[in-house]
Amino acid sequence: MSKNQKLSKKFYFEELDRLQIELVKFQQWIKANGLKVVVIFEGRDAAGKGGTIKRITQSLNPRVCRIVALGTPTEREKTQWYFQRYVSNLPAAGEMVLFDRSWYNRSGVEKVMGFCTDKEYWEFLRSCPNFERMLIRSGIILVKYWFSVSNNEQERRFQARLKDPTKRWKLSEMDIASRDRWIEYSKAKDEMLAYTDTKISPWYVVAADDKKKARLNCISHLLKMIPYKDLPQKEIKLKTREIHKGYVRPPMNEQTFVPEIY
Repeated sequence: MSKNQKLSKKFYFEELDRLQIELVKFQQWIKANGLKVVVIFEGRDAAGKGGTIKRITQSLNPRVCRIVALGTPTEREKTQWYFQRYVSNLPAAGEMVLFDRSWYNRSGVEKVMGFCTDKEYWEFLRSCPNFERMLIRSGIILVKYWFSVSNNEQERRFQARLKDPTKRWKLSEMDIASRDRWIEYSKAKDEMLAYTDTKISPWYVVAADDKKKARLNCISHLLKMIPYKDLPQKEIKLKTREIHKGYVRPPMNEQTFVPEIY
């Protein structure tokens, strides 16, 4: 298939189904072997991070695979060590955590929008590789994805969000402000990669102008990051249900039912 060729809906959903079955096996392997996995999703606004995360978690156990999408730090959190609120969300053994934006906020939106000082910004770039090295030494498997979207495609998605009442909430004040700071965000991204794209913790860039391809490519790559096997499943047999006599249920008309409109 050529790079510019669109995927058919049939192929996309068939391949997504196949990959999601593999993700279930992947999740079971992580749990059975007590692995600690962190996957970071970064990129410009409307780059498709959230959509990919949804497809990854769609068929997974939320007790094993959870999403962390932190909001604006509280006044107390602003006085803490910068990485502190992220550390509290790291996985225990047998868990995978997907960060929908992460500590890299400092090198992106905080830097561009002036939410941190130059001193805080440069301290982050210096300390981040050491922080990630410490996580990896502790046994955490760290995978970092940057979703790359073009200026024109981002604008098209912004316009689509304006017209769709189910997606309007996705267009925040920060998103609108980012439209006028494309170059600033580009410079911030390039500088961030220069400091944090290390051999021990590399960035993997996902071409994200085509959402469907981006999702499939990212999931396929993630599955290759940890060698896993299809673990044998315990056979489950459902016994014939026993009929219990002598118990009389309360009258149905004593319960309050949701109106059956449909």
